[in-house]
Amino acid sequence: MQTIDFELRGEYIELDKLLKATGLAESGGRARVMISEGLVRVDGQPESRKTAKIRAGQQVGLDGVRIAVRAGA
Repeated sequence: MQTIDFELRGEYIELDKLLKATGLAESGGRARVMISEGLVRVDGQPESRKTAKIRAGQQVGLDGVRIAVRAGA
């Protein structure tokens, strides 16, 4: 499984924006479709909220890729 480390710039990032920022979705619209289709998991659980707040320490999974969210400097 590939892991992408993502460093937050604020307190949180919305799930659809995270998928776009990491390149797993080519657009925000595509990210929202992937989330609504049940393809995205947050901390191992399916997540259907497109604007779920993802915070440091959480992990997002999609198609064999894991995003590890870290606190910013």
